[in-house]
Amino acid sequence: MLKPVGDRLPYDLAVDVNGELLRIQVKSAWYYNGSYAVDSRRTKTNRRRMIRARYGEDDFDFAILYIEKLDTFYVMPVSIFSTYKSAIGLVEEKKRQRKPKSAMYRERWDLLSNGLFGRRRPNDNLSNSVKP
Repeated sequence: MLKPVGDRLPYDLAVDVNGELLRIQVKSAWYYNGSYAVDSRRTKTNRRRMIRARYGEDDFDFAILYIEKLDTFYVMPVSIFSTYKSAIGLVEEKKRQRKPKSAMYRERWDLLSNGLFGRRRPNDNLSNSVKP
């Protein structure tokens, strides 16, 4: 595992597997209004203001979203992550009838290995997924 030097890169970590780098953006979730949320935008700050902008599909390969209180991870390809405009809802309560799209990526560590081999980007096809 590699950690980039500096704070201007669009990813937080890189994993080197057989000479191939997989770029990872890490986001922590916060609890708000009955569910957890993650900001899907990058934040740049300087002395005078804070600037938020959306990530592009070439900025990283996967986002790992972490809910510390539940020790739960979501592993989301950038092709999905970048479609969210601001917040990504992570609903962990069982009482909801319809699960959000993000539920498909709960503990989906297998997507990382799919992204490593052949450097192909995973898409919405989750045929080998466990039903959320």
